[in-house]
Amino acid sequence: MTVFSHPEFDHHQRIVFGADASSGLRAIIAIHDTQRGPALGGLRIYPYASDDEALTDVLRLSRGMTYKSALANLPLGGGKAVIIADPRHDKPPELLRAMGRLVNSLNGDYITAEDSGSSEADMRVIAETTEHVGGLGHDGISGDPSPFTAKGVFCAMHSAVRHGLGRDDFDGLRVAIQGVGHVGAQLARQLHEAGARLVMTDVDRDALGQLAASLEADITAPEAIAEADVDVFAPCAMGAALSASVVERLKARVVCGAANNQLASPNIAELLKARGILYTPDYVANAGGVIEIAWQRRHDYRRDAVMSHIAGIETTLDEIFERARREDSDPSSVADALARERFRD
Repeated sequence: MTVFSHPEFDHHQRIVFGADASSGLRAIIAIHDTQRGPALGGLRIYPYASDDEALTDVLRLSRGMTYKSALANLPLGGGKAVIIADPRHDKPPELLRAMGRLVNSLNGDYITAEDSGSSEADMRVIAETTEHVGGLGHDGISGDPSPFTAKGVFCAMHSAVRHGLGRDDFDGLRVAIQGVGHVGAQLARQLHEAGARLVMTDVDRDALGQLAASLEADITAPEAIAEADVDVFAPCAMGAALSASVVERLKARVVCGAANNQLASPNIAELLKARGILYTPDYVANAGGVIEIAWQRRHDYRRDAVMSHIAGIETTLDEIFERARREDSDPSSVADALARERFRD
C-alpha cells in the first residue's frame, strides 16, 4: 500500500489508520483540508475487498467533501472515514465505541456523521466516546440527512434539465434511477410527484418492487439501467457508476444523481461532454445532507433557512453550467476550479 504516491492522494492534511483488537475495528480517517473549518464527512462501513480499495475510497470521498462544503458555502473542510466491515453483520456497539475513540483522538479536526452502511443509531453509539459527531438531530427532529440530500439532488436536476434539455419542469420527463436506497427512494418519490416517468433498478429486488409499484415505475436489471430510453440518468448507488463503457451506452442527455464519485476516472467528464451529455458534478448535487448537518451544529437552526440554503444548489449549478458553456469546458472541471478558488482563498 502506498499513500503519498497514491493516485488519489491530493495533499491530504492527515490520514489515520486505526485498529482495535478487542472489537475488530479496522478503519481509516482521511482529512483532506481544514482551511474553511473542521473536516466534516460521513462514516462509510463497507466490506472492502482490500485495504487498498478502502484507502482509495476514503481519499476520494474526503477530497469530495472539501469541494462539496466549499461550493455549498459552509464553514467546513472535508474529511471522511471508512470501516472495513459488513454493516449487516459486523458493527457491534464495541466496534462503534472504538471508532468514536479514534475520532476523538483527532481533537475535533474531523467530525463524523451518517453515511452508507451507518445510521443515526450508530452515530448515537459513537457519540458515547466522542463529541465530534454530526447528524444526531435535535428537538425531536431526526438527524437522518438523506431527505435533505434527495431534496438537493431534486433542485440540482431542475438546473440540469434546464441547461441540458431546455425545459423548466419534470412533467413527462423520463428518469432512470440507479439505486433506490434511502436517498434514491426519496428522490424517486419527489420526481413522481412532479410528474416524471421513472425507470429504476436496485440489487434489493424486494424493496425495488414495492417502491416501483407505489410509483407506477418500470423496473430493469442493474446491468441494463444505462441503456434505458430516458432523458436523465440518476446514479444513486455506489461510486464509479460512469465508466467509459457505460458512457458509450447511455441514452440519457443529462446525468444528475446522488452517488459520490460517479466518474470512474477524471477523463470520463470529457467523454460525456464529447457525447453531448450534460454531467452534474456529484458533490454539488448531493450537498443537501451536509448542509442540514452543518445547520444542526448552529444555535440558530431553522428549517426554512436550511431548505433555502439547499435550494441554492440550483443557483450554484446555473453558474457552473453557464461558465462551462462559455469556456467550452466540462462542468466537472469548472466545479473543481470554483471549489479550489473558494477553499484556498
